[in-house]
Amino acid sequence: MTDLFPAPPVPRVPVRGGGTFPVRRIFCVGRNFADHAREMGATAPASRDERGQPTFFHKPADAIVVDGTDVPYPPGTRDLHHEVELVAALGHDAPAGPLDAAQAQALVIAYGVGLDLTRRDLQGAAKAKGLPWDTGKGFDHSAPISELVPAAEVGELAPRTLTLAINDQVRQHSALSNLIWDVPEIVQELSRLYALKAGDLIFMGTPAGVAALLPGDRFTASLDGVVELRGTIVG
Repeated sequence: MTDLFPAPPVPRVPVRGGGTFPVRRIFCVGRNFADHAREMGATAPASRDERGQPTFFHKPADAIVVDGTDVPYPPGTRDLHHEVELVAALGHDAPAGPLDAAQAQALVIAYGVGLDLTRRDLQGAAKAKGLPWDTGKGFDHSAPISELVPAAEVGELAPRTLTLAINDQVRQHSALSNLIWDVPEIVQELSRLYALKAGDLIFMGTPAGVAALLPGDRFTASLDGVVELRGTIVG
């Protein structure tokens, strides 16, 4: 059967050392740092036993913007916010059935750093009415991402930190040890809800310090000692 129109290209992220990562889906984790949960008016768990269930949402695969590319200020908003995040990249399909922590970690082949750009005014209006807030999160160019670095080169995550600077001024900074749910735990939880496949990206949540972006702002996001993401918001 002939397609009615040419199929769009598969979004791809460069991988350090060569090759690209074809993106299948983008999963995002909400409220995965206690300080960010509190700054958004939510209750943060006081202990691991009180964590409950993680919150998930999605972005379209073609929302990615690769390192060094200008990011257009999106339509429909006057309050675009930055959220710096660790990104985990899955390079294997998940086996059927529940995953243990080792199986979940084994699916991850690379890490990067990304921005979960948010139309905060649209998200806030939807939340106030008890409605889904897809328009606040899943829009065009809403997922800038660095190159991906093989997991073996990254090593242990907990001692590393996320940092975001806007126009050379640090706005967000936190150790990954402050994640409420770590990478294998999130992969385990997602596997109970979805058939995870090679090509899936997981944006792991943001620390406190989210704030507005304006046209002309330059951003530098970093996973310290590993990788950086740079770009500019353009009108």
